Amino acid sequence: MPVTQYNMKYVEQAGLVKFDFLGLKTLTVLKKAVEYIADRDIQIDLEQTPLDNKAAFEMMCNGDTVGIFQLESSGMQSVLMNLKPDVFEDIIAVVALYRPGPMDNIPRYISCKHGDEDPDYLHPLLEEILTETYGVIIYQEQVMQIAQILADYSLGDADLLRRAMGKKIASEMDKQRARFQDGADKKGVDPKQAAGIFDQVAKFAGYGFNKSHAAAYALVSYHTAFLKANFAVEFMAAIMTLDLTNTDKLQIFKQELNNLKIPILPPDINKSQVDFTAEIIEGETDEEGVGGAMSDGKLRGVRYALAGLKNVGAAAMESLIEERTKNGEFKDMDDFCSRVDTRQINKRALENLIKAGAFDTINPNRAKLLQGVEMMLREMNLATQERNSNQVSLFGDQVDEHTIILPEVNDWDLIEKLNCEKEAVGFYLSAHPLDAYTTVLARQKVISSTEIAERVTGKGGVVKLAGTIQGIRKMKSKRGKAYAFLSLSDAHGGFDVTLFSELLESADEILDSGNSVIINAEVRHSDDGALRITAQGIETIDNAAQRTGTGLDIYVKDTSNLDAIKEILNGHKNGRGRVTFKMNVKQQDFPDCDVDVELKDRYKISPAIRNAVASLKGVVEAKEI
Repeated sequence: MPVTQYNMKYVEQAGLVKFDFLGLKTLTVLKKAVEYIADRDIQIDLEQTPLDNKAAFEMMCNGDTVGIFQLESSGMQSVLMNLKPDVFEDIIAVVALYRPGPMDNIPRYISCKHGDEDPDYLHPLLEEILTETYGVIIYQEQVMQIAQILADYSLGDADLLRRAMGKKIASEMDKQRARFQDGADKKGVDPKQAAGIFDQVAKFAGYGFNKSHAAAYALVSYHTAFLKANFAVEFMAAIMTLDLTNTDKLQIFKQELNNLKIPILPPDINKSQVDFTAEIIEGETDEEGVGGAMSDGKLRGVRYALAGLKNVGAAAMESLIEERTKNGEFKDMDDFCSRVDTRQINKRALENLIKAGAFDTINPNRAKLLQGVEMMLREMNLATQERNSNQVSLFGDQVDEHTIILPEVNDWDLIEKLNCEKEAVGFYLSAHPLDAYTTVLARQKVISSTEIAERVTGKGGVVKLAGTIQGIRKMKSKRGKAYAFLSLSDAHGGFDVTLFSELLESADEILDSGNSVIINAEVRHSDDGALRITAQGIETIDNAAQRTGTGLDIYVKDTSNLDAIKEILNGHKNGRGRVTFKMNVKQQDFPDCDVDVELKDRYKISPAIRNAVASLKGVVEAKEI
């Protein structure tokens, strides 16, 4: 429709009514979650949902508000844990209070709510107005009501007072002060008390929030909390869908799934949809109630969206799923290449589907598939041309079938697989690089990122942490000294560490994104309660593994790859670890005999060596000891 824009001041002067329209993505999240829940034959009408759901309030009291509208910041989580909201009005109040200015009143609101402090209602006539907010003036409507009750303002005059206080126009404020004093005097209010109340009201009115606005926000907050607390899987699938291309947000939500113990199911060419979906895991039961307070006993996970992968595209995935829906699941790579149109799925999309593990259920060797991409694309092109030309074989009405011969290569080890996965997804999805170092981490007495707060009490303490570097931000102090903020992640989440100049200089060579490190760190609580982590020492996790590793047991079923094993080990001599080959021998004189052969040299044993050896044919297992 035709639209013109007026400044809001001129709209009012022209005699028009000003409307504000606010588009919220969260409303679509709610709609999507309700649709997912409907797949369970449960119909949710959020407009009719009672505002006293116990599970929703318990979740807010615990600060478990990742993904909850207006309530998910760390600061807000801290407020909620102190506030312990138990009625809808508390949510309205905290939405209005958690802004610069009004935040100063949060401690008083909490103290009065819990009975640690008596509310100050300013005047007996105002108790009814301020009871709901424990004597704290929070809303613009309260300012107007105070003027009406205490100084006999009309509703229109009270609105003018609210505006004058908000804009702090001195001349207008002087007029309003006189008007307020006169009205209060007629009501029998002590002039000194009236002046004090006017000053206090003016102070609050400067940043008072519109209650109807706060209530509308709070209702959306409550609805998201209700769905997350009671239908966690469907809610998380919906919120991840609405942030389909935002890798940073998806990583946060993936971590939240871990916290909620909700399985995240990998992208699958035969099971994933364009969007994130809630999927029943066959043969498993939801004994811990991870699906939410209204779990039906079936364990569900969030299936990763195909369109959530990098450089794949929603339109291409829609056409792929349309083909799968019409003609059934893809049986193997030959079947996939004969049915998928190359005009929709290009080389980059195919590579990222492979790297993300979307083909694992039909061919788990990602290295083999990636090396065969060019061949697959040729077959896809040929099949597309044949379909478009309506070409038929000599023996029927079907196009010729082609067999793709993929190169024979060993699959990637865990670290390489995860690095490729990160390229395609944006973060580590199926595992974490530190998973390969569990023995090393235990030996080094490393704690997880979730344990930091528990281990550090009082002023602080020293801990040992491990993480994979996600990024580094180098800066300079006012005195010109270099320092840096290092962003790291472990299997439980992310954390930041500060490095000061001397350590930063000595460790510069190892501070590359993707490297895994072990850090001796000092942890302290800052004034705002946040944890501050400062590195005192840092080394690569491989160096720590080689320095402390005791050995490697290699279980072999044949001798086909001894030369390859020798080549790997020769590059890591002069360490502390012993290497032992273990083999089961079956011969005429020895029908079932276990043989151990220990090498005379000592090696620098690390998970990287173990993974490299374990990936070779003929090796059953390689185990660090």
